[in-house]
Amino acid sequence: WSDSVRLREAAQDSPRRVRDTDRGCGLRHLLGTMLSSMISASHALFTPVEKKSFVVPSKKEGGGGMVGFMQDFAIGGVSGAVAKTCTAPIERVKLLIQTQDANPKIISGEVKRYTGIMDCFLRVYQEQGLGAFWRGNLTNVIRYFPTQAFNFAFKDSIKKLFPKANPKKEFWTYFAINMASGGLAGAGSLTVVYPLDYARTRLASDVGSGKAQFNGLVDCLVKTAKGPSGFMGLYNGFGVSVIGIIPYRGVYFGLFDTAKEANPFKNDHGVMGVVSKFGIAQVVAITAGYASYPFDTVRRRLQMQSEKPKDQWLYKGTMDCFTKILANEGLGAMFKGAGANAIRTVGSALVLVLYDEIKHFFGI
Repeated sequence: WSDSVRLREAAQDSPRRVRDTDRGCGLRHLLGTMLSSMISASHALFTPVEKKSFVVPSKKEGGGGMVGFMQDFAIGGVSGAVAKTCTAPIERVKLLIQTQDANPKIISGEVKRYTGIMDCFLRVYQEQGLGAFWRGNLTNVIRYFPTQAFNFAFKDSIKKLFPKANPKKEFWTYFAINMASGGLAGAGSLTVVYPLDYARTRLASDVGSGKAQFNGLVDCLVKTAKGPSGFMGLYNGFGVSVIGIIPYRGVYFGLFDTAKEANPFKNDHGVMGVVSKFGIAQVVAITAGYASYPFDTVRRRLQMQSEKPKDQWLYKGTMDCFTKILANEGLGAMFKGAGANAIRTVGSALVLVLYDEIKHFFGI
């Protein structure tokens, strides 16, 4: 009897063991497939790709003219978008500190002033959450993509209008051409994208934990355009912005293009070449930032009052804004947020390096 019971139990357990065996085989097969896929993906990722497999025409192969312009436009835009997203938290803190003396909530005492960079970082996180550091970033990327795209495309196109100069024999002529082409490129691109720059400032300078003043990019643009100043309210501070962007972009592009030619590792696209190029770009970005920062402060202050009736404006214009800031707050107020801005220039330096390396990668 006991033998028959054992046989019956064995018969009942047999399908279960088969199922367990199948399950084990299936799991091993799945893990094996995943491992094989990962190995294949890793191999594909780290295997060098021959440049000839890309069908991007170089300028030497007829990629000049409109094709060259569009190449510069696309590469400049992508480089700018990646860099801006990486440095968005620093950008937000810099804007909050820079514009707090023109913010109605802070002026009225509803929201306490920020005492420094770390205080601003902590309070934004506590009052608005981690995601708030990227508030206005989509607008910033939408603005920055065409800004950097036009900057690089215009710069290379404008530079071709000047006579060529040898950097070794005609250094100052070469430097002046780089400065001029960079400054004019900055002025041209600013004209196209200024309303987006205005919207970015307003969205990023919103403070406190209450309801946001604007619901997004479109809401900000529409409310301002429907305000007392009409469509031109979107261009409040434009004059001083052009005055400021010429020295900024002139130094930014001109000094970088000149300095990278003197870099002993300029033809090295390995670690040493990229690091040395980034070091040059970082020094250039900080220099350009400080050279134009007072103009940037004034334009941000003017942008903060765009949607209000003119009788409620704190500043009547560019010179009035300059005068009042200097008289009431001192020269140091022109550089409020400059510390955070110096840190933020990591993104600006990254744009220059990315642009050059992407062009090299595609053989342009």
